[in-house]
Amino acid sequence: MREFRRSVGMTIEQLAEASGVSGRAISDMERGHSRAPQERTLAALVDALRLDDGDRAGLTAWARAERSSSRVGRPRVGELPRGVGAFVGRVPESASLRRHALAAAAGGRTLVAVVYGPPGIGKTAFAVRAAGQLRESFTDGQVYLDLRGTDPVPMAVGEAAARLLRALDVNPRSIADDEQERAGQLRAVLRERRCLLVLDNAADEGQVRPLLPGAGAATVVVTSRRLLSGLDAVLRIGLAPLAPAESAGLLRAIAGEAADQAAGDDVHAVARLCGHLPLALRIAGTRLASRPGWTMGHLAQRLSDEDRRLDHLVVGDLGVTAAFALSYAQLSDPAKVMFRRLAHVPGPDFAAPLAAVLAQVDLCGAEQRLDELVELGLLQPAGLDRYRFHDLIRLFATDRLRDEEPAPARAATERRMVDRLLDTAVVAGRWFAPAPGDRRGLVPLATPDDRGLVPLTTPEDAQHWLQAEAAGWLAALRSAADAGRHRRVVEVAEALHWYADRDVHGGPWPEVYRLSRDAAARLADRRQEIAHLKYHAWAVGVCARRHDESAALATAAYRLAAALGDPKEQADALHHTARAWRSGGQHAKALGAYRRALDLAGAAGDHDGYVQLRVAVAQTFVELGRFGEALEEFRAALREVDARPVAPGPAEVAQVTARAALAWLLVELERWPEALDQATRALLPAAGYGARFTGRIHLTLGRAHAGLGATDRARAHLTRAIGLLADGPQSGPAETGSASTPESQPPCPRRLCEVESPAWAWHQGVALYAHVGGHCAHHRAGAVRLARSALAALAG
Repeated sequence: MREFRRSVGMTIEQLAEASGVSGRAISDMERGHSRAPQERTLAALVDALRLDDGDRAGLTAWARAERSSSRVGRPRVGELPRGVGAFVGRVPESASLRRHALAAAAGGRTLVAVVYGPPGIGKTAFAVRAAGQLRESFTDGQVYLDLRGTDPVPMAVGEAAARLLRALDVNPRSIADDEQERAGQLRAVLRERRCLLVLDNAADEGQVRPLLPGAGAATVVVTSRRLLSGLDAVLRIGLAPLAPAESAGLLRAIAGEAADQAAGDDVHAVARLCGHLPLALRIAGTRLASRPGWTMGHLAQRLSDEDRRLDHLVVGDLGVTAAFALSYAQLSDPAKVMFRRLAHVPGPDFAAPLAAVLAQVDLCGAEQRLDELVELGLLQPAGLDRYRFHDLIRLFATDRLRDEEPAPARAATERRMVDRLLDTAVVAGRWFAPAPGDRRGLVPLATPDDRGLVPLTTPEDAQHWLQAEAAGWLAALRSAADAGRHRRVVEVAEALHWYADRDVHGGPWPEVYRLSRDAAARLADRRQEIAHLKYHAWAVGVCARRHDESAALATAAYRLAAALGDPKEQADALHHTARAWRSGGQHAKALGAYRRALDLAGAAGDHDGYVQLRVAVAQTFVELGRFGEALEEFRAALREVDARPVAPGPAEVAQVTARAALAWLLVELERWPEALDQATRALLPAAGYGARFTGRIHLTLGRAHAGLGATDRARAHLTRAIGLLADGPQSGPAETGSASTPESQPPCPRRLCEVESPAWAWHQGVALYAHVGGHCAHHRAGAVRLARSALAALAG
């Protein structure tokens, strides 16, 4: 190169200007420090020197020979390490990296890809495999460097740059002493090379940034446990645990014959116990393959012991605990405290306020520590402002907690968490208690205070918290029960029983009220015990459909009330008993219990309970097929509401329930004007009972208008009904039954939903309306079908 340059009378600077190749690169070639320039670099130089065909061919051949010998003729520092023997999954991630890398190389652009994820997720295996698949596209070679980011002292930037320069065939004597100059040399070399670098196990952005090329066609794949969010203009590829089928496939591939002989359930059990983490799966598979006497079922049994699971996930110099410990060691001391104390969290995920309680810091401090844990892959985001552990990392956190904090400190932390969860549950539950004299005026019985985890300023806030933290407050309630804190358990359950109206199907109410019933039985207040027996009867009957058990609990409440000589409580307990019998198909027994309850409620002056019982009697007549008596009983219930001093809340419930059911019956009897009157009067207050209930009234109105020949009005109501019934929320205020108003959610015998007949229509409609919401999906689907049939009839 020097000879050709001098023969045309050019200086290095002139050749650099004419060719576009840097002067340093030309100097390195002439001194023999760079012996394998990229073909396009050489072509630019040859053009600038205006060599003839012979000289051009000779120079190109020499450079090509040097490239070949540097890649194949001798081992190179920084060659890709041996890949894993079995590799599964990561198809979308691999495709994304390949697509971006090839597009960048074709356009002469640099690509930087950051592959991140928690320890043991398989970042290195992924990067090495992806680089191997791209080998043919990067003709100037591939270089691998472990940056040792999890070591106590990661590799210095200057040392990393020097290693990369040597791997790229730069003469060691030409490598600058200054760290910044070395980084500049690296960028200059990479600008002239079409090569792929794998920078594995990066510590942070500061270690990586000086090593990245500024221009050229190189691709750099960086792996790190951190997100490296400070690097911009990069392709980020996050790796998650494998899918269950992929985990099973990896286990089978590694374990070989042992997996081939295993039952599918055992393979999936081991995969699940490994948390679908590739490192854990490889260790488990290798252990199984190296122990001929073991079976997959045997390994699953060993791993099922949470206290020793991490101990079993070790083979040779590989261990899951060791991988996690490297990340733990990189945490700040405050983040370490939070990490191990988060092992106390009982639910699958949590939010920052609970973490703040555990670590005894303010919310801002908690969020900073959580960010640090996420950055290192020890926590995973779980939706908006929520976090979760990988199962194995949770076990590691538990080990750290036991080893690093004494038992009294652990007990105090857990008690603090339990109390704050239960305090918040009480404040949240009390938002749903009716204000005196107003069914829909929701106010807290106790003003929300700083005992709660979060401020709950509206019923919507309260409902959101109770749903999001259900696993947490339920576990806290169990903990209080196990500790014999009976008054605390009763207080929480009492506060939540109004909220139970809204969450019949998704809530854990049978367990909640079993715990509170047992707690109340250990306290001195027998009336409190009666209340929680009834709550439990409601929960197992309405929520769990265990009707015999519900009847037995309600009967026990009745006997206790009788022993106390309290007719009002006796009537209410019989109300629960009758509902359970009715739900179980024992309608005659239910009718007798309702009538005895009516006598007791009348004698006790319980006007609220009396009108609810009259509605229940009417519903029972419907289910017995005694429709004439049902009509009369519904009308009687409406008269009693007007005649008695019933509180506004129970009065409205009884009126809207009775009118809706009465309207449906009148439609079936084709008494259109009467049906239209009752349904119209029910529609306005029905808005407070949820979309489905309102949708059923629109269905009645549509059918009544159709019967009267008002086609346009019928079509409008039927269309509205379909929209509400098909898309309405699961529940609304007082929509799905209550521990305090048992008849708001009576049963739905499945057989009534499956019979397409006039009887089905009667039961369908009355159950939907009279039960204020109808928890049966068959009822809902049947109402939608009926509305569509009515629309089709109008069209015909």
